[in-house]
Amino acid sequence: MNGLHLTADLYDCANHTLLVDESALADLCRHEVAKAGLQAVGERWHCFPPLPDGPGGITGVVLLAESHLAIHTWPERTAVTLDVYVCNFGRDNSNAAQALLAALMAGFKPARSQCQQLQRGNSN
Repeated sequence: MNGLHLTADLYDCANHTLLVDESALADLCRHEVAKAGLQAVGERWHCFPPLPDGPGGITGVVLLAESHLAIHTWPERTAVTLDVYVCNFGRDNSNAAQALLAALMAGFKPARSQCQQLQRGNSN
């Protein structure tokens, strides 16, 4: 069950389309999951209703054979949270997880970000 869990909080994102367009966001996630060499096995997306001052955000998850990608957008704050977890059963997927997170971050074009990583489980 050992694996790598990555999170990123993105602020002042310049790519506003990805904050509110479910189709564009889902397409980006599917593309980058495949490009990283991970296997998507399902997905679910939810668009929140508009707010008084603008569009609602999006929550989505891509289920991976290796675990998951979860994403939440806050267009009213031009912010995003990303969560990528991969288990390393059968092979080390750490580089794929890091590539996926980096590609998604680049897509949103944040002015600033805060990233964390956690090694999960043990190597025995």
